Amino acid sequence: MPRVLIVGALEGPLGQAARMAQARGATVAQASGVVAALARLRQEGADVVLCEVVHDAGWLIRAMLAERILCPLIACGPESKAPAALRAIREGARDFLPLPPDAELIATMLQAAAGEADERNAMVARDPAMLAMLARADQVARVEASVLVTGESGTGKELVARRIHAGSRRAAGPFVALNCAALPETLLESELFGHEKGAFTGAVAARKGKFEQAAGGTLLLDEIGEMDLRLQAKLLRAIQEREIDRLGGTRPVRVDVRILAATNRDLMAEVRAGRFREDLYFRLDVVRLRLPPLRERPGDILPLAECFAARFAAVNGLPPRPLSAAARAALLAHAWPGNVRELENALHRAVLMACGTEIGAEAIELGGATPAPAAPPPPLPQITVPAAPGLAPDAAADGIAALVGRSMEEVERELILRTLAHCLGNRTRAAEVLGISIRALRNKLQDYRGMGLPVTAAGGYAMAAR
Repeated sequence: MPRVLIVGALEGPLGQAARMAQARGATVAQASGVVAALARLRQEGADVVLCEVVHDAGWLIRAMLAERILCPLIACGPESKAPAALRAIREGARDFLPLPPDAELIATMLQAAAGEADERNAMVARDPAMLAMLARADQVARVEASVLVTGESGTGKELVARRIHAGSRRAAGPFVALNCAALPETLLESELFGHEKGAFTGAVAARKGKFEQAAGGTLLLDEIGEMDLRLQAKLLRAIQEREIDRLGGTRPVRVDVRILAATNRDLMAEVRAGRFREDLYFRLDVVRLRLPPLRERPGDILPLAECFAARFAAVNGLPPRPLSAAARAALLAHAWPGNVRELENALHRAVLMACGTEIGAEAIELGGATPAPAAPPPPLPQITVPAAPGLAPDAAADGIAALVGRSMEEVERELILRTLAHCLGNRTRAAEVLGISIRALRNKLQDYRGMGLPVTAAGGYAMAAR
């Protein structure tokens, strides 16, 4: 359930938007103004903020950035307030939600901004391999043991973690997820354990970390294999002692959370390589759940494809259309190196590109991978660049000769940005294709934003530097 903080009075269209968000599974909190909203964010956190344009969204965005509160803000208001909405977007708002609200638009914006799946993203499983894994997940949900969820990128590890939380005795408590690969070490420590006022530059007020925000519930540490060794030691102590130390704090804080961890890495191999603590590994690996890749559960391909086709048709206001026999055959023949996430993206494109009463095979772009157990990633689109001065047309047409006259930095930048766009903003997938770490990719993208270049965000839309 994404946590939504609404800034404004819960009356009229804004209250209607709040009820729609709750109907989509969101947990809704309310603040009367931006100062109260900042205080709530310090203490409780949120996954997305909906702020009426009559309030100073720009001030709130700047205050959040100053205090390292990483949460997207969506401005909302009547279409007559378009100038105010445009000003909010220029100041850093992620998007604009017109009021009165549309239920499907709210669902789409919540999913894109918060990175959360609404109730239509409930797990679809028909294959025996997946059904057996889910049965094991339901069995361990009722106990308090830590669970390590492993599997390739795009298999649905976070959805399994949410299922475990929903089936546990902590289901009434919060579910808080933190992607350990998405933040540098300095920010990750503050996000995990919180900080006191004055703990570092920009810490203008005390703030609870994810451990405290998840009190009485479940904390998912996603991409745990990316965590720095120094932080691993602090995390181990927090799990063992059930207490954490805020940055700048003078006394420990007791915490009551259940820990779930997820990774696409072989953590035992990371232990042998000296990049992951063995004692932390065994503390997390009380119960292990391995999500099979999509190629190992072919019985799920068509049910998932039909679910995605129906969902994206509804979101885009298109009539539902069945998959043709040729399209179904093409889907079953593909190796799906990007797993369920790749299938979801393929069906989104297919729904938009299809013509006629069916979704035909011609509307499904699969990247050309062959159905083999260890299929390579889909090939990247060729980089086309203008000819350098003095090059003959034939040389400029050649893929390598076309790069002559350009700096390595420029070619690298274009390759990274195009790969990210090809992966529809999925940083983990882009890093895998490029053969670099997610941290290296994140640092590169941060530099590109600083240069004012548009960077594709999750979901495939471009975000320019603010």
